[in-house]
Amino acid sequence: MSKTNGSGPVTRADHGVHTDPAALLELTEVASHERTEVGPDGAVAGYRADRTLRLGVELKRQLKRRRTQLMLGFVALLPFILVIAFEIGQANPNRRSGGFVDLATASAPNFVVLALFVSGTFLLPMIVALFYGDTIASEASWSSLKYLLAMPVPRHRVLRQKAIVSGILSAAALILLPLVALLVGVIWYGAGDAISPTGDAVSFSDSLVAMGLATIYIILQLAWVAGLAMLLSVATDAPLGAVGGAVIVAIVSQILDQITALEGLRDYLPTHFAFSWMDLISTDIDWTNMANGMLSAALYGTVFFLLAGRRFATKDITS
Repeated sequence: MSKTNGSGPVTRADHGVHTDPAALLELTEVASHERTEVGPDGAVAGYRADRTLRLGVELKRQLKRRRTQLMLGFVALLPFILVIAFEIGQANPNRRSGGFVDLATASAPNFVVLALFVSGTFLLPMIVALFYGDTIASEASWSSLKYLLAMPVPRHRVLRQKAIVSGILSAAALILLPLVALLVGVIWYGAGDAISPTGDAVSFSDSLVAMGLATIYIILQLAWVAGLAMLLSVATDAPLGAVGGAVIVAIVSQILDQITALEGLRDYLPTHFAFSWMDLISTDIDWTNMANGMLSAALYGTVFFLLAGRRFATKDITS
């Protein structure tokens, strides 16, 4: 109801709360200028989903995170740790026979092979699992995911943009390791031929091509880890659970791959062809295992990413 006093009409709600007439007029004026047109897709006119959560913004945001900086820093530091270990162990730089560890100090390319070999079992899968497993789960753990979707950013775009950024960071880390290892190897052990355990010698220029192809293969072969980590990331609000789950699966797969009693069943393990890139250090390259590894990673990665997209599209976001 309303009544009049000396200063004009005053509105009073039935529950006894007074409202300032000037405030009502101001809010009405502001509301009259808001766009209320609706586009063909049902969204407010002028809204464009492709302008939300841009890659550059998300990439800068992830680069500022401490876990990204620490991970890239450790990857760059690892070759120096290996050099110190060999210096302490007094490795023979002129060794021309033995396994990949024995040949590590023979030349810079061999040192790169060692760096990729020793990190391939745990570190490299963990890098990919960290960037992919933490991306959605961390937003949920911070209770910022629901606000991100309310901006509004379509769910499929959130998942896609974060997956692309995670892929960029993972590839950067996986490329940084052999680059730094090559530089360190040239300084300490020289730009000699790459020597394989079978005795084949590959020239320095050809070994650079081989290392580039090996790095590309590793990045693509770890697509199954990326897909699994992304699936776990949308399925849980605990980043550690998503990252740890993907790493544990990788470790279990590697353990099972060592059981020769499984015979041909080992070919279906996602890690069975993880080290097929070492065939590149040879004068006669057999591409069969690498092709099988690429196919295996593509199949596993596709299935995991599709499951992640379906899970995220139907998930009830409460955090």
